[in-house]
Amino acid sequence: MKTGRPPRAVAVVAAARTPFCRAGGALARRSPVELGVAAAREVVLRLGIRPERLDQAIFGIVSAPVGAPNIAREIVLGAAFPPSLPAYTVTRACVSANQAVTNAADQIALGRADVVLAGGAEVLSDVPILFGRRFRDAMVTASRAKTGTDRLRAFTSLRPRDLAPVAPAIAEPSTGETMGQSAEKMAKAFGIRREDQDRFAFRSHQRAVDAWERGALGPRVVAVSAPKGEGGALTVVERDDHPRADTTLERLAALRPVFDRKLGSVTAGNASPLTDGASALILAAEEVARAEGWPILGILRDYEYAAVDPFEHLLMGPVAAVARALDRNGLGLGDLGVIEMHEAFAAQVLANIHGLGSAEYCAQKLGRAAAVGEIDPEFVNQWGGSISLGHPFGATGGRLIMMLLDQMAAKDAQFGLISACAAGAMGSAMIFERPGA
Repeated sequence: MKTGRPPRAVAVVAAARTPFCRAGGALARRSPVELGVAAAREVVLRLGIRPERLDQAIFGIVSAPVGAPNIAREIVLGAAFPPSLPAYTVTRACVSANQAVTNAADQIALGRADVVLAGGAEVLSDVPILFGRRFRDAMVTASRAKTGTDRLRAFTSLRPRDLAPVAPAIAEPSTGETMGQSAEKMAKAFGIRREDQDRFAFRSHQRAVDAWERGALGPRVVAVSAPKGEGGALTVVERDDHPRADTTLERLAALRPVFDRKLGSVTAGNASPLTDGASALILAAEEVARAEGWPILGILRDYEYAAVDPFEHLLMGPVAAVARALDRNGLGLGDLGVIEMHEAFAAQVLANIHGLGSAEYCAQKLGRAAAVGEIDPEFVNQWGGSISLGHPFGATGGRLIMMLLDQMAAKDAQFGLISACAAGAMGSAMIFERPGA
């Protein structure tokens, strides 16, 4: 790397993902490595390059398998890419794929790499299950024992309650609050009605079904084989299984609140489901992409990560991230031809939109003299979002990027934005540009 070299522009040149399927469903017997391999192989094939052309591989995941915590390296080896290809795994909760992509972009911008594979994977059907400390201590003691008698003795002090596994929970270690509980708090604090949440969720399903039916989503999705039943038979999974053509506002309204059963408004219908899936993108220096004749889907203009107080409103991080990214680039919300916002909950998206448009919130929380700007909820996620398409934690960022870039191409938009909330009260924003648009 030459000293003083200006940063290089970074282009997304290829993108692909597996179908996103409900946890416990069609992809439940596939591992995150297997799904990552499927997406990685496909994206390399679609660009038409040899894997030797890649300089690095970076993948994100939230619930990593115990036996393969560095899934990026296992994806490289499982895909039969060159064993000399270095790979590492990142985690930043629901924006783990975003982090993988921006890490890749930084390496390219600095001249340390020319072409990088980045993405994420998650199989929430098979999260690691922990046992309590007393049972774990007994297991460690038994593993060190030299005789069968000593191994048995390690367990003699245990009681039946010590054998119970620790149930997985998506709760903040700092506050003990789940994301759903935080979404409820935000809905109440910002006056977001149940009707508006259900309407947003209904629109998400309608748009996702329409996007699938008219062929907007399929070109980015690679079919995956998966075990079917116990007999060893395989089935081919070709599309997302959560978008519901039969969803109605009446059905959504009939669902009971999950996190505040008496006064709540957040339901299973206006929240994203636990999901299995993987996504992969190839990023390259713009100058390299042009020299090779590769398609430039979009240029990563800038990105931002932000964090807020988890004891206040856990899912408002995107407001700060979006504000900083736009300000740094001299852009306003009106300059954006496409906006993709991760839909953890309809209440969260609507709260983020409220925060961006509220002069009071922006003054109090961001120290701004004015609001960031107004967003019409109808404008965002025009091909569906996480509520309808699903949310495999480590892979969603890749899905957001490819859908944003495809919509920008369809609309001939110059600028587009993705935003996403994440556990730990964090937020992410990324601005993309289409040269010549």
